Amino acid sequence: MPLPWFRRSEQPNNQWHDFARSRNVDALVALYATDAVFESPLVPAILDCDSGLLRGHSEIRRFLEEGTQRRPNDLVRWYRNGKYFTDGRSLVWEYPRQTPDGEQVDILEVMEIHAGKIHKHRIYWGWFGCKLLIGSAVAKATSPKPQSSG
Repeated sequence: MPLPWFRRSEQPNNQWHDFARSRNVDALVALYATDAVFESPLVPAILDCDSGLLRGHSEIRRFLEEGTQRRPNDLVRWYRNGKYFTDGRSLVWEYPRQTPDGEQVDILEVMEIHAGKIHKHRIYWGWFGCKLLIGSAVAKATSPKPQSSG
């Protein structure tokens, strides 16, 4: 007997988490529909662009590849409490700031899933994570620019 839709929508939650932790970019990209939309405030920080919006496998892959190369970060602990919310199409879960081992970047993941693929993925950062992003942006903006030799 096939699982009800709400049970199938839970699978990307666990798969995404496991593939992200293990830095398996190919497996992560395979979870997304070919025309998927990905949104995160980390996109401009990682890819040095103006928008936090990515469309399709190639843009999402570029972000994931670059992001996995920039780890480890002590504040990415991958702790979650196992709770999630779904209505059968949308799936939401949290990486809370407070963990048993201290603080981590606080993130809320929201996915819209259809036919077993992620069609929209939005990542919202909490105050602690935003504080880190702002600090990084300020440091980048105030650092001396390399002089061109020409």
